[in-house]
Amino acid sequence: MKVLIFIILISSSWAVIGQQDTSSHKKIKILPVPAFGYSPETKTYIGAVALFTIDIFNDSLTRTSNAKIEFNYTWRKQIISEIQWNYFTKHEKWFTQGLLHYSKYPDYYYGIGENTADTAEILYQSDRLKIDLNLLRSIRRNVFIGLGLRHFQYTAIQSDSSLLSFPELSSQKNYGLSTIFLNDHRNNILTPDHGHYLKIQFEFNLSSSNYSRTTLDLRKYFSWGTKLPQVLSARLYSSHVSPGAPFYDIALLGGDAFVRGYFYGRFRTNNLTTLQSELRTDLFWRIGLSVFGGYSMIYRNLDNLTSTNFKPNAGVGLRFLVDKNERTNLRFDYAIGQDGQNGFYISFGESF
Repeated sequence: MKVLIFIILISSSWAVIGQQDTSSHKKIKILPVPAFGYSPETKTYIGAVALFTIDIFNDSLTRTSNAKIEFNYTWRKQIISEIQWNYFTKHEKWFTQGLLHYSKYPDYYYGIGENTADTAEILYQSDRLKIDLNLLRSIRRNVFIGLGLRHFQYTAIQSDSSLLSFPELSSQKNYGLSTIFLNDHRNNILTPDHGHYLKIQFEFNLSSSNYSRTTLDLRKYFSWGTKLPQVLSARLYSSHVSPGAPFYDIALLGGDAFVRGYFYGRFRTNNLTTLQSELRTDLFWRIGLSVFGGYSMIYRNLDNLTSTNFKPNAGVGLRFLVDKNERTNLRFDYAIGQDGQNGFYISFGESF
């Protein structure tokens, strides 16, 4: 099945490749493709995605913006619809990013903590509405400050009597306001190969119990080689949530965006710190290879750390270059974690 998904995605992308490479500059390019994929959280999914690359100003002082509209239906009977964007105004005086997400989502819950057992797995149903809106102002070249607004509504349907043991799975919602500092020197948002990125965000949330979150996201990119270009990227990500947060909004380990190789939400508690690195290299034509891995620490507090708080992961991946001008890759990654955890991921752009 995974090989078939790979062939279908490559074939569906091929129709737009020649046009992208030979056409003159376009302010807005659209890559519409059927979405076939797989992840541990959804299993196999099918849908449609439209990727937008936006270069309205066509000058060296404004990086290319991007957006994505996606709808998927999964083999686990999940419905996922999402709109996401990163947009720079002229000369990057302003930067806005956002996410509108709705999903009807059967999911698994394992409890809270770094040492929960697989046998604790509980299946529950949920409807999720998430809105993230950030607006930032440039204070100097590549440096921004701004505010973020956030709303997360989580309607859990407790149809299984066993869920009565987990009152935290009840319906909840929260509203958040955050301050953001961003230092973004990446040359490309979707597929950076040099530069660095630093984002510090402090967020205060109103819910049934008020709580705060502080996140640090630091990335660095090194590139070398001309005949065989190679990129080494590293990421330090840390999230710290005060007591009182809903179960869905505390620090979660796993998933494509953070720690590949673990089911997203397999481990959750108040604090997560992870260091990830990845080496990417071109092989031939449009095909590339990556190897990646890292070490994560998920913990309630620092007082009683044991070996169970530390989670390693490692993986390999293939890259297929969809857009030569923007260096946008279609990504196929397989990763393993601890105690039999593993995952296969398909996505556009790099994980970080």
